[in-house]
Amino acid sequence: MRLVRWRHACATIALMTCATASAQSRAMSLDKQHTQLGFELSTRWGQSLEGSFPRYDGVVSVLPDGRHQVSLRMYTSDVQIEDHPRYAQWARGSAFFDSDKWPEVVFISHPYDTAVLRDGGQIRGELVIRGIRRPETLSVQPAQCPQPAVDCDVVLTGAVRRSDYEMDSLRLAVNDRVVFVLRARVLAQRETP
Repeated sequence: MRLVRWRHACATIALMTCATASAQSRAMSLDKQHTQLGFELSTRWGQSLEGSFPRYDGVVSVLPDGRHQVSLRMYTSDVQIEDHPRYAQWARGSAFFDSDKWPEVVFISHPYDTAVLRDGGQIRGELVIRGIRRPETLSVQPAQCPQPAVDCDVVLTGAVRRSDYEMDSLRLAVNDRVVFVLRARVLAQRETP
């Protein structure tokens, strides 16, 4: 069942990526000096756990109609949880991200108008964790500068339920809600063939 789901998710993402690649005229890579991709968990005792994806790939495609589309791949084998190595090991293990079987968390947005980066709003897309693909929404905070993603971070957050992605372990100790927190900037635009 999981293999079928994973293949379906991979095929869907491959189709979306190919469609985007053929239609796009420009692409911008994430600026890895300024971009941070992470998540927050909390325990039943009120302890906050901050996780990060130190290794990731990300591209913002500029579509012919001027809208943008984001593709992110976050590598689960490198997940860190600040000041809690045992929780980091748990997060990489079979009970949570299961990085040996599912090495990536993938998010591909639907095309969006760039005004959302300046004014705030929502970016919808598809999130794949452990081979399970679900529609999810990221909330964008209003920008703190005239050129968001270039001169200042674009800050996005999105809450998911880990049980929706079959990450059910430690339910008595760790809350079901996971909040993804993305602070992103892009490098200078480059033309693509």
